[in-house]
Amino acid sequence: MGSHVRKLNGKTCIVTGGAGNLGHAAARLFLDHGARVLLVDRDAEALACAASGLPPDRVATIRADVADAVETQHYVRTAVERFGRIDVLLSNAGNFGVVAPIADYPDDAFDSVMAVHVRGAYLAAKHTVPHMNDGGAIIITSSVAGVRGDAGVHAYITAKHAQVGLMRCLAKELAPRRIRVNTIHPGPIDNGFQLAVEQGLGNALGVDGAAFFNAMIPLGRHGTAEEIARSVLYLASDDSSFTTGTTLMVDGGMSV
Repeated sequence: MGSHVRKLNGKTCIVTGGAGNLGHAAARLFLDHGARVLLVDRDAEALACAASGLPPDRVATIRADVADAVETQHYVRTAVERFGRIDVLLSNAGNFGVVAPIADYPDDAFDSVMAVHVRGAYLAAKHTVPHMNDGGAIIITSSVAGVRGDAGVHAYITAKHAQVGLMRCLAKELAPRRIRVNTIHPGPIDNGFQLAVEQGLGNALGVDGAAFFNAMIPLGRHGTAEEIARSVLYLASDDSSFTTGTTLMVDGGMSV
């Protein structure tokens, strides 16, 4: 902990997909700024690993399937019972599906991706908002894929676009309570999730996936989870007090 101004001091935050690279980076930054954090993930082993080394008095973990309404209610209730009413929701859980032509796209893969990204974000908001302090913040992790299209990426890109629609509805509905709602749109990040994406797309297109993406990014490189987390902190904190209903691109210019 440094001597910097703590932008989330005493705030209660929920992070879904909390065992993943981006969720964990955001949680660490939230904690560094004085927050209390509930990490939610469906991988119990990865959750335990993510929580190790974090301050146990300000961190809790719970295994949950974000697409399940009962399990969502349970993780929200756990956060409130442990830390108090919620100030920040980072709806960050995600899965990729596959890359395939539309005629061959597997229905179960499409349904699974929509369930995690869209139903998961919807349920998180539905059950968190009644327990959220006025003036809070909801951040939904979309993607550069939420503003563009690519052949064969039917489930992931559709889901990421759908999250923007949900965000816009929530931003208007919750504005009277000063609850700000935004999507964040990372470009390719150096992590395991992106590696799987690149392998799938690279195999489908017969190219090197990482080089393929870097060529599309004006800044010429992948981002880091820590870089994305700093933008998440901006949306979570009062630094963005007049920012709601926005799609914040953190993509090295890939969407330009």
